[in-house]
Amino acid sequence: MDKYEALKNYLKRFDGIAVAFSAGVDSTFLLRVAHDILGDKAIAVTAKSPGVPGVEIKEAEDFCKTAGIKHIVFESEEYKIPEYSSNVSERCYYCKKYIFNRIKELASAAGIDTVIEGTNKDDTFDYRPGMRAIQELGILSPLAEFGFTKADVREYSERLGLPSFNKNSFSCLASRIPYGESITPEILKKVEEAEAVLRSLGLKQYRVRVHGGTLARIEVLPEDIEHVIREVSRRVINERFREIGFVYVTVDLGGYRTGSLNEVLK
Repeated sequence: MDKYEALKNYLKRFDGIAVAFSAGVDSTFLLRVAHDILGDKAIAVTAKSPGVPGVEIKEAEDFCKTAGIKHIVFESEEYKIPEYSSNVSERCYYCKKYIFNRIKELASAAGIDTVIEGTNKDDTFDYRPGMRAIQELGILSPLAEFGFTKADVREYSERLGLPSFNKNSFSCLASRIPYGESITPEILKKVEEAEAVLRSLGLKQYRVRVHGGTLARIEVLPEDIEHVIREVSRRVINERFREIGFVYVTVDLGGYRTGSLNEVLK
């Protein structure tokens, strides 16, 4: 039995499931499979916060509407948590604990006891303190449990005809701020607007890391660096970023990589 069949058989054990849904590659695949197995007994719950671009929330809403999946969207205020706003190295732990507690409450109110989320096997090799919160709260991570890598999720998503199969990886906007530097809704909005500029230029994989609130460090795939620094793109980026509120705009010659701000951690 392959891991996909094992996942489906596993989901059949539950009377109802709430999927923590971000519209990312992993949670979209997990929600689709859960809905295929459980029908209306599988629902989606999405946290709407300054740490999530509006375009991602809309994609989540559109997917659930098209698929006929019950979708609960709630206003998340994790930025009010002191450990989050002060951006300690375990920020993700406090954020996930708050968000998944809310998801559990909303699922319970809908008559559902089981909450699952889309961490895959590859995610377990990075520094992710949020996973500890997920485990403490009893949230299930079936993709990781059954050994799904990101490549696996993309492959099965394509087989299922999911539009997310080739979607680029996304992480919350708070991951753009170095540990120890304050996180506010205002700085997250600046990041969202800056990354929208890169998206408008046709870039697919990117990050705008913010240092000191005034310096924007752009990460794109190595093969896209030339596209970013050529005259037309460079002028657009520089002008728009300055309008957004950045004083300095740089391009990281190391290129895009996940968790680059974790490189300073011991």
